[in-house]
Amino acid sequence: MSDNGGVADGLLSYETLVHAVAGAVGSMTAMSVFFPLDTARIRLQVDENRKSKSTPLILAEIAKEEGVLSLYRGWFPVISSLCCSNFVYFYTFNTLKRALVKGRSWPGKDLLMGIISGAVNVLLTTPMWVVNTRLKLQGAKFRNEELQQTHYRGIFDAFSQIIANEGVGTLWNGTLPSLVLVLNPAVQFMFYEAMKRRAGQGGRRISSMEIFLIGAIAKAIATSATYPLQTVQAILRFGQYKAEGKGGLLGSLHNVMHLLMDRIKRHGVWGLYKGLEAKLLQTVLTAALMFVVYEKIMTATFKVMGLNKKLKQ
Repeated sequence: MSDNGGVADGLLSYETLVHAVAGAVGSMTAMSVFFPLDTARIRLQVDENRKSKSTPLILAEIAKEEGVLSLYRGWFPVISSLCCSNFVYFYTFNTLKRALVKGRSWPGKDLLMGIISGAVNVLLTTPMWVVNTRLKLQGAKFRNEELQQTHYRGIFDAFSQIIANEGVGTLWNGTLPSLVLVLNPAVQFMFYEAMKRRAGQGGRRISSMEIFLIGAIAKAIATSATYPLQTVQAILRFGQYKAEGKGGLLGSLHNVMHLLMDRIKRHGVWGLYKGLEAKLLQTVLTAALMFVVYEKIMTATFKVMGLNKKLKQ
């Protein structure tokens, strides 16, 4: 009995690892395909004086002013961060899924697991996202003259300069909105798991196109609901917002509220959604493709290793 239990535990641990690797590879593949859309999104969020235009026009404008390769500026740090971030998220989510879901799954459990997984992910990987935001905007031609250029020679130099000049705590800039934003992947996974269960009722095989559409719908709902906080998160990570008031949790909350209200005051409520078109195109397509690659990798790996059969025994 103990030998069988040990084998089962080992197989479950292996399955969780496969989920994590598949999620990391899937997100890395999808982001690489749609990376220029993320470039357009972050420019619109951070550079307030850039007039809101359609995504193709923004991309053409950046390519004309800074060169075509500028659309892929910061690719390596973003992909590295995304790979680590999704590995942590998928590993935590599927570990919790094995530990907490006994019997029938339901959306409330999926949401709870998504929130916990997101919080773990934020606390561990925020420093990487702060650095890649800086690198992605380095060399950009801003419309807002108050924004200053940074001069980093790479990921490690950015880490060392930020720590030396701004303090270690700066690496966790934007943590509060990021923690609130764990609702984004949590809501995404809740809808994704629910729609996938419904589509697969009665043992029906779900096609790649259905997975793509399910992933796209789930991400569109999550992104639209949380976009204003994503704008605040990008501004704080860029590090050029002059904070007012006290530090700590209350100071962070004050900064978030001040940025939201200031955005509304300057540009109206719709100013909170500047860049949403590019964000929806990027995240919806990226998430949809990510889930297709994720499901394909898992299915192929489990089939080769005979893992599904062993887990049922």
